[in-house]
Amino acid sequence: MIKLDRRNFIKGVGAGGASCALATMLPGSLAALENAPLKGVGKEVASICEMCSTRCPISARVVDGKNVFITGNKEAKSFGGKVCARGGAGHSLLYDPQRIVKPLKRVGERGEGKWAEISWDEAYEMMATNLNRIKREHGPEAVAFSSKKGSLSGHFFHLAKAFGSPNTFTHGSLCPGAYVIASKSMFGTKLKRDLSNSKYIINFGHNLYEGINMSETRGMMKAQSEGGAKLVVFEPRFSVVADKADEWHAVRPGTDVAVALALCHVLITDKLYDQTFIDRYVVGFEEFVAEVKAYTPEWAEGITDVKAQDIRRIAHELAAAAPHALVDFGHRATFTTEEFDMRRAIFAANVLIGNIERKGGLYLAKKAKTYNKFAGETVAPKLAKLGVEGMPTPTAKRIDQMDKQYTMVWKNGGVYQSILAATLEAKPYQLRGWVMSRTNPMQTMTDRTKVLAALKKMEFVAVCDVYISETAAYADLILPESTYLERDEEIADKSGKNPAYYVRQRVVETIGDTKPSWLIFKEVGDALGLGKFYPWQNMETLQLAQLSRDDKALRHIKEKGYVSYGKPLMLREASMVAEFSDTYANARTPDEDGTYASALKFKTPSGKIELSSAAVESFAPGRGVIRYRDAPLKRADELYFIQGKVAIHTNGATHNVPILANLMADNAVWIHPVTAGRLGISHGDAIRLTSSVGSETSYALVTPGIRQDTVFAYMGFGSKNKELIRATGKGLHCGNLLPDSTAPVVGMNLHTTGVKVEKV
Repeated sequence: MIKLDRRNFIKGVGAGGASCALATMLPGSLAALENAPLKGVGKEVASICEMCSTRCPISARVVDGKNVFITGNKEAKSFGGKVCARGGAGHSLLYDPQRIVKPLKRVGERGEGKWAEISWDEAYEMMATNLNRIKREHGPEAVAFSSKKGSLSGHFFHLAKAFGSPNTFTHGSLCPGAYVIASKSMFGTKLKRDLSNSKYIINFGHNLYEGINMSETRGMMKAQSEGGAKLVVFEPRFSVVADKADEWHAVRPGTDVAVALALCHVLITDKLYDQTFIDRYVVGFEEFVAEVKAYTPEWAEGITDVKAQDIRRIAHELAAAAPHALVDFGHRATFTTEEFDMRRAIFAANVLIGNIERKGGLYLAKKAKTYNKFAGETVAPKLAKLGVEGMPTPTAKRIDQMDKQYTMVWKNGGVYQSILAATLEAKPYQLRGWVMSRTNPMQTMTDRTKVLAALKKMEFVAVCDVYISETAAYADLILPESTYLERDEEIADKSGKNPAYYVRQRVVETIGDTKPSWLIFKEVGDALGLGKFYPWQNMETLQLAQLSRDDKALRHIKEKGYVSYGKPLMLREASMVAEFSDTYANARTPDEDGTYASALKFKTPSGKIELSSAAVESFAPGRGVIRYRDAPLKRADELYFIQGKVAIHTNGATHNVPILANLMADNAVWIHPVTAGRLGISHGDAIRLTSSVGSETSYALVTPGIRQDTVFAYMGFGSKNKELIRATGKGLHCGNLLPDSTAPVVGMNLHTTGVKVEKV
């Protein structure tokens, strides 16, 4: 058996020799350690992946003391007991020589790349000194806190609230926020897709075969391969999901909303909609009908380049398959500033065919409280919401509260990019500090130059991460977080048609001097003098509190890793209601039609689905009704530039992970042969893209799989800091081409612009 130490690992990790030589010179990195043997916590551990935001259930074990083997947790049936390429590469992140395993402080100019190792005590003292000074001189609101949403972000925002800052932001306005806001405006909550049982799926660029969500991706695969579902894709490029579709329509970037509205027009005009469903569950229908009257397929064809006869045919096919059909509501990069009405128009098409709480349609998650009420007994334990007595309420307004149209965004992640105006222009007031956890705005936010200027203007920047990301490279202090394979976390709710929980557990002992971020934020809180707001001692204390000290339930969840309770339930599906009511003796009595349709309520002001919203009209005048608005994205002499996800990487997070970097190191620019020929460009040529805010070079991938007026690149590449040795300078940096433009109501960063392309 070969003992795994630093030298042996570096030989076999798959990185080039030059990269490793550079990595050993980086203070605080794993390569700088003398020895780091791998120690498993148990024979096989059920846990949760974090190589992307889906966070799939996994099972992991140490193999021969040399590596970690990761597979899917077979208890999670919808995930198929599988992991994607990113999930399988998690061990590569764990033992990457370039990973940061010691706290670091900046010792040169910001962004210069000069670092010194410090102790945790020194790091906490540095945090406390700087943050308390800003708080004392300018108020706690002068510090912004931003984090990738999900696992452990609650602990981070707990710190912000205890500190007194209202300025907390997730990545929502940079990625998935629009469909959440649209859904809440219409239904009062988020909805889920029952893809696996769908017979007809319309897709507007939600590329589940590249931006992989194992459960949803497998669900769509099952619908297509086993259920014979038809898949129709509207997208400017021939993506993998378009390749697997029955039809691909190369819609003009930014015009998806016109197609969705035209589909609604046909459903209404040709009386294909579910009148009974509309009468029972919907308000604002008449206003929507009046607006949609003008949005004919012929009108849409002139805007979108999708043939009117196809739009009309597809609407009829959708209605014929209803209610076991759906129009997928997301999630992809924002092509247009009219994202709010694009998403609402998509939801409206689903409402018109009456697919809510029907197989193959959309449904509301059945969490334990709701499910147990229907069952008449405790089928699943409820997760308690943990509060802390005496937590202060921030008194200052958020920086994104200067514009009322973003009212729904303030409690749903905030308008992240508003940090830029608050820092550079003091709008509505001056930000002076920025604390981040697992977020990389230098890659994921648009207009990199502006983000860089904001970072440089800050008086203090602290970043908690596993790498010196492109953003962390401009920090004053870096706090090294343990990887997901080295930490325990709270129980997470994964409920769908029935309640389900899963839990992250350590697979290996901690490597280096890293800590889980929940502990980092607790100890930062102690250093800031906020210890009274942290009454818990460890993670098991929190887990037990979540389950009201039900130790048996906790042990069961930990043993299985993923636990699903009861029978799947959709309220308007008679067969599922029959099985549910037969299973539980005290279950709610079904309605006369054998369903629980009378129990379907929505958390909107009216208690119904709101196709037109008085609430939205009150804070965003003119936007209560869904309508089309022209949204120019480029000049006549430019090409559309769009970006998207790839199956190998996650946004701006994984491009330095050894195995994934080896699989895909850069991003070519897709360009149509006719366009390339006009510009004198051949396949593989070096090319330059220039937008209103920046210029980037890459190489041409000449393909008929894209519109002639459009170019495309995968996001997350082209890092410009020297610390990310595998990723630096590899490919085109999308954020350096995209201007800082925010969509109304939803606050989304725009991910489309105009560019000029030339051969270098």
